[in-house]
Amino acid sequence: MAINPELQGKTYPTTEPYSVGREKIREFAHAVKAQHPAHFSVETARELGYNDLLAPPTFAIIVAQRAEALMVEDPDSGIDFSRVVHADERFTHHRPIVAGDELVATLTVDTVRAMGGGALVSSRAEIETVAGERVATAVSSLLVRGEDQ
Repeated sequence: MAINPELQGKTYPTTEPYSVGREKIREFAHAVKAQHPAHFSVETARELGYNDLLAPPTFAIIVAQRAEALMVEDPDSGIDFSRVVHADERFTHHRPIVAGDELVATLTVDTVRAMGGGALVSSRAEIETVAGERVATAVSSLLVRGEDQ
């Protein structure tokens, strides 16, 4: 099945809230080798003016990919995840993510561009708190290889 060009412009429903926990921040920081003490010590984070542990900037990927999964798993999208190569991911942070945040994301497919037998699908996840405060925007491009590639 080919990528559905009608994906372009589609907005998926907002994800269920994701609770940002202290241990999740610590685990993520260890995994990406982020060593700033504000990722591990509540006291240090508060001394720097944050309410709780500070998440590394790329922590937003967790929430963004939950939204992106709605598109990938959409049976009408034509995306075969086994043929996906993650081509690009960029973040614009509107404010830091800290432990205690309850985050949701809304994904919009910005472009679907045919490339050979496959397609390049670019999307944008707007991440915000459940109260509607903007937190981050994640822009992602997936290269979906065609069946003959």
